[in-house]
Amino acid sequence: MTGVELLLVLGLAQQPPPTPRPFPQPGTAQPSRPPQQPPQTARPTIPQPQPPKPTVLLPTAPNAEAPTEEMLGVKIYPGAQYLTSYDAGRGQRFYLFGSTTSFLDLVKYYRTLLKKGGDLVFDAPATHEFELGNFREETMAFPPSVTIKEYKSEISEGYPNPKPGGQPARFPTIIQIVPAPPTGR
Repeated sequence: MTGVELLLVLGLAQQPPPTPRPFPQPGTAQPSRPPQQPPQTARPTIPQPQPPKPTVLLPTAPNAEAPTEEMLGVKIYPGAQYLTSYDAGRGQRFYLFGSTTSFLDLVKYYRTLLKKGGDLVFDAPATHEFELGNFREETMAFPPSVTIKEYKSEISEGYPNPKPGGQPARFPTIIQIVPAPPTGR
């Protein structure tokens, strides 16, 4: 081995190993073999793109005034307690009501009231939806509807009452009403 070859071998052996990189890297095709490049002594740091932040629906104040049946466009189950509302976008809101009535009894009530069968959307947790009108994509975020959801199960004691000291402490069933946006929209 010549002196030049010996210097090259010793020089390569003294360089630090390359900095590990996550595998696989998003947005890059993975080569079958890593490229044969000499390791660099310092690598520039490339900032990783941040995932988009999820949209969080914020409730109204807990003591906000309950909506009226006229405002909702549908009767509220007798004895159901207004809990809160959320901005659904495009001038619509979700209104939540807690009930101690069973899921099946609430579904029967709204079937009779609305004269519609509605749709069982999920078996577990049981969720049933009744559409109140046609969905207009250009003016609505969600179709006007009444949705009944069972919250009491083997793993849940029910939907917690958001009112401090409110009774009951948990609701076995929740009614969600999405009225049509105000006319003129």
